[in-house]
Amino acid sequence: MNEACAPAPDRFRRFAAIDWSGARGARHKGIALATCDSGTAAPTLVDPPDSVWSRTQILDWLLAHRDEPMIVGFDFSFSAPFVARGAHLPGEPETADARALWAHVDANSADTDLGAAGFLEARRGTHFYLGAADGRKADFLHYRACEAWAGGKPSTVYDAIGAAQVAKASFAGMRLLHALDGRIPVWPFDPVPDSGAVIVEIYTAIAARAGGVRKGRSKLRDGESLDAALAALGCDPHAGLATYDDHRTDAILTAAWLRATAHTPTLWSPPAMTAQIAATEGWTFGIS
Repeated sequence: MNEACAPAPDRFRRFAAIDWSGARGARHKGIALATCDSGTAAPTLVDPPDSVWSRTQILDWLLAHRDEPMIVGFDFSFSAPFVARGAHLPGEPETADARALWAHVDANSADTDLGAAGFLEARRGTHFYLGAADGRKADFLHYRACEAWAGGKPSTVYDAIGAAQVAKASFAGMRLLHALDGRIPVWPFDPVPDSGAVIVEIYTAIAARAGGVRKGRSKLRDGESLDAALAALGCDPHAGLATYDDHRTDAILTAAWLRATAHTPTLWSPPAMTAQIAATEGWTFGIS
């Protein structure tokens, strides 16, 4: 990949981060959406149409704002590993790229509100690890190229147990990406157009490190800590929140991080991201 893929220096003027959820049901306290404009003002939370967001309402919000010069970050994995084994879900109908995987997940998911928990449970022990009855956990630990490139202790979408698992959220997110049906470009599967919104995959811990939050303390649950991290990103203090939890603070901090980094050319051209990886597995924005 090369720097010709990078957007113009003033391409984005609005920045949004969404803390996502793969939980069952139609309303999800784990979803939070924060936005900010160019400048230094702290991001603010967007209130849901009802008291708590649904995944479908997030889809509606995206479509309503699709024409804005905005970058939107979601904290779920946009695809499953492909390159290492030549398939996302070996033994199932072939999915040659990420879009085909999204369609396959959506066609085989009956959960409400774009959920995908049933998709995973129907394939436990075959593709997904949901507990000791499924065999050795090590047999399920396959990773995308960007996860291996990042180092550390990566998560895999095939591990669906434990507090750190990203499986349910990621496959629910794939249903959302399928529902968008190309109406908003998703990087790196689509080129970045000259106008309108663009969606990228984010990892909130990257924003936390950039905000000076020490490893192992990524979750901010008070206003003072949040303001300190925002200041490290050149951001003004935030307006106080009625309730602090890591969903809200993750969204606020990551929106500020997107504003600080969205026009960095090297982040749009990771040296390890080949055309095959970009089409089949995608990449986490911020891993270079």
